[in-house]
Amino acid sequence: MRKIGLLGGMSFESSLEYYRLLNELARERLGGLHSARCVLLSVDFAEIECLMRAERWQEAGEILVGEARRLESAGAELLALCTNTMHKVAPEIEKSVSIPFVHIADAAAARIKEAGRRKIGLLATAYTMEQDFYRARLESDGLEVLVPATGARAEIQRIIFEELCFGRIERASGEFFQRVIADLEGQGAEGILLGCTELGMIIHPDENTLPLFDTTRIHTEALIELSLA
Repeated sequence: MRKIGLLGGMSFESSLEYYRLLNELARERLGGLHSARCVLLSVDFAEIECLMRAERWQEAGEILVGEARRLESAGAELLALCTNTMHKVAPEIEKSVSIPFVHIADAAAARIKEAGRRKIGLLATAYTMEQDFYRARLESDGLEVLVPATGARAEIQRIIFEELCFGRIERASGEFFQRVIADLEGQGAEGILLGCTELGMIIHPDENTLPLFDTTRIHTEALIELSLA
């Protein structure tokens, strides 16, 4: 099993899920007391989020590049960035290390296409929904990407940063997401991509008629498969 390097802390709520899922998946595939070989480096999200809000992406990228190199020095043989939004600086990270970088959007696109879906509704931070670093990557894989209206995008941003990143699950927010998903379905969405690693905390498959593609689970499954290959 190759050692997986996890660059996390953005937020630590979703990094907890990464660690749990990786170890559950390793045990499922290998049996017994097996667990994932991984090394986690968790950043201070307050520092990164401040740079995001100020659109100082280069500075945020420089921080993550430095941490990615530390993970490689710690023996990581695969590298994962445990967040969707900060994949905006993924090219810089990928260039800075010699180990394979497992891009979350590539893993998601592959899974969506395997399921025979093409038109997908994207729920994520406003940065991920509105900027092209993520949507363009999905579209280059042949997917058509739909996003909620402007007001809904702002509310999703608020829920992520004011509730989910603090581990808060509010009933009203869950009901809001159901309305957003229904609207995307009305626009022709064939599935919903949870393009924020915290969204699986509040949006569940049994509450939706459309298939959900949870990037946290998809990313961890891709990492385990590569680790065992």
